[in-house]
Amino acid sequence: MKTRLGLIGAFTATLMATSAFAGDVRIMWYSDGVEGDVIKDLLDRFQKDNPDIKVTLDNVAYKVVQEQLPIQLEAGQGPDIARVTNIKELAGHWLDLRPLVSDAKYWEDNFGSTLDWMRPDGSNAITGFMTQLTLTGGFANKTLFDQAGVALPGDKATWDEWVEAAEKVAKSQSTAAAIAIDRSGHRISGPNVSYGANYIGADGLPAKVDDGVKAFGSKLVQWVADGKMLKETWVAAAGSTYRAAADDFINAQVPFYYSGSWQVANLSSKIGDNFDWVAVGSPCGTVGCSGLKGGAALVAVKYTKNPADVAKVMEYLSREDVVKEFSERTLFLPAHKGVVDKGGLKWASQDKHVGPALDAFVKAAGQTLPASDALPAWKWASAYYGALVTRLSQVMAGEMKLDDAWARIDQDIADKVAQAK
Repeated sequence: MKTRLGLIGAFTATLMATSAFAGDVRIMWYSDGVEGDVIKDLLDRFQKDNPDIKVTLDNVAYKVVQEQLPIQLEAGQGPDIARVTNIKELAGHWLDLRPLVSDAKYWEDNFGSTLDWMRPDGSNAITGFMTQLTLTGGFANKTLFDQAGVALPGDKATWDEWVEAAEKVAKSQSTAAAIAIDRSGHRISGPNVSYGANYIGADGLPAKVDDGVKAFGSKLVQWVADGKMLKETWVAAAGSTYRAAADDFINAQVPFYYSGSWQVANLSSKIGDNFDWVAVGSPCGTVGCSGLKGGAALVAVKYTKNPADVAKVMEYLSREDVVKEFSERTLFLPAHKGVVDKGGLKWASQDKHVGPALDAFVKAAGQTLPASDALPAWKWASAYYGALVTRLSQVMAGEMKLDDAWARIDQDIADKVAQAK
């Protein structure tokens, strides 16, 4: 028998899972930093100009978007609009806005380079737009390095050199570990590619785990075993559950943190003047120094009962002036060609660390490798990411041997492909 609280929770979940009533648009939104406050402000303005449309913003944890939204979508339910990162695998659930927007060419001209990331293969659908472009990369606590008398490794430093330097700092400053990496298969994929990994087979389907994956994956496991990499980030969660290590870096528990450009606003707001920090791009492997491009997309859900209203909200949020303001206030790299080409972004920050950090990510964006650049538009990327993080964390926890993990990763991905078929 369900408890009263259980029934209330189920009822609330049902309300969130179903499309809005006529004249209502419900948005499922998650935040890494301040973007939830910014989007609310922008939507409040929209509401004043469009009183006939009620927009409800549901701020949820990223875990809800990753784990619960796909279940809702498979049931033909969900919000009217969602902010997601798993955009290609779920593309079959997105609404084609092409016949609903007033100027499809505007979308093609300004978002054309990323539209394929969020639509079914072979389609010309306009399903949404990237709220920002992101790039994975590292951050160093410069104050800790300086206090330890350890120089920051140079632009072409390898992963081993960064870990070695960070370990010296950790021992000198008594931090919890030398490095931390978000618990995410996405986060380690740029480094995998830097060691020669290629996830995509000649037929477009997932390739078997190769030497590049094994090279960096083996390093991760060994770093945890040696106490160099923060173990708790990876073993304190199960399955493919995402867990960031941002708070450990913010609290000066690790001198080096590998995450991505979306953390700039978060680090700025929470670190303040506590210490100096810098963005350092991606350390190098044997074939390159690649991060992984991506971002979060705002997509329309095809199960909405109010497609015309959804299109109005999407057109407003995709406007050049709105995208520019959103980017400036959130400290995100814009995905709008017009905004990028015109330049002149005025980052809404007095923090001396922010401008150089964003510049470092722009520079690192030119160093990504082709095998990495192919992943955002690849249907099976999320399946690969999930299998990587699930099995490698089991090895780190002592639940599985590394040699067995490679075979299990291959099988996990093959099962995903079979289920989809």
